[in-house]
Amino acid sequence: MKQYKVIGIGDNVVDKYIHQGIMYPGGNALNFSVYATMCKMESAYLGKFGSDEVARYIGQVLDELTIDRSHCREYEGENGYARVTLEDGERLFLGSNKGGIAKENAWKFTETDLNYIKQFAVIHTSLNSYIEQDLTVLRETGIPISYDFSVRWNDDYLEQVCRYVDISFLSCSHLTAEEREREMRKAQRLGSKIVVGTVGENGSYTLFGDQWIYQPADSTEAVDTMGAGDSYITAFLVEMIRSSEGRIEFDQESEMLRKIKTSMGKGAEFASQICRINGAFGFGTPLV
Repeated sequence: MKQYKVIGIGDNVVDKYIHQGIMYPGGNALNFSVYATMCKMESAYLGKFGSDEVARYIGQVLDELTIDRSHCREYEGENGYARVTLEDGERLFLGSNKGGIAKENAWKFTETDLNYIKQFAVIHTSLNSYIEQDLTVLRETGIPISYDFSVRWNDDYLEQVCRYVDISFLSCSHLTAEEREREMRKAQRLGSKIVVGTVGENGSYTLFGDQWIYQPADSTEAVDTMGAGDSYITAFLVEMIRSSEGRIEFDQESEMLRKIKTSMGKGAEFASQICRINGAFGFGTPLV
């Protein structure tokens, strides 16, 4: 099987599980890179690290997983973290430091960075990455861009981002069916070619062209839902890349619909597996 590579660009944090006294590495872009390796695809991570013990620990985990982080930035100060607890396996966020040094330091992608990024089959990033102003630069690489909006967007934000993003993921569990369809159509109208709306245990919907595809969630007894959405996204993208032989094309509709359906199934299956792991992908260590 030919090997392809993907890159997560954006946020890294530790999730501090207050009820356990343990912290786990995470963050949407970082999780994507880790989950891609779990799906047997080579990956890299490009992010911003602080200078504290949290940053050092995340770096150690990436090195242990042999995920390339050669283009990461390091700044003096506090790495990103979130405070979390669980109730009946559902994560509850108690607060965060908003990414720590990540929010204070611009990306400033160099020509070296961009040439490096061109070797990957897809770029994945998110709303927690302070990267909105840099999407136009990343677009110049010609590499498809995937973006996770999570549950936080409005019309202005969709307009700002979707023009540069090929694949948009919206977490829609809090919306009615009518609202979900409306918001997904907005993202499509504003530029995204594929729009995926996840609805937790009720599955996921994808809009491509004028076609809607539904995928039920895989049933599982969740230990921890942290990372469920990120794992779905990763397995979806990995399958899209493999089925497209490394280059996702957005034209042939009937062929693309088949690939999307298969990718949604892979996403649901992998997400159910991740829900059986503490933290986003394990690697817990005592809180600092």
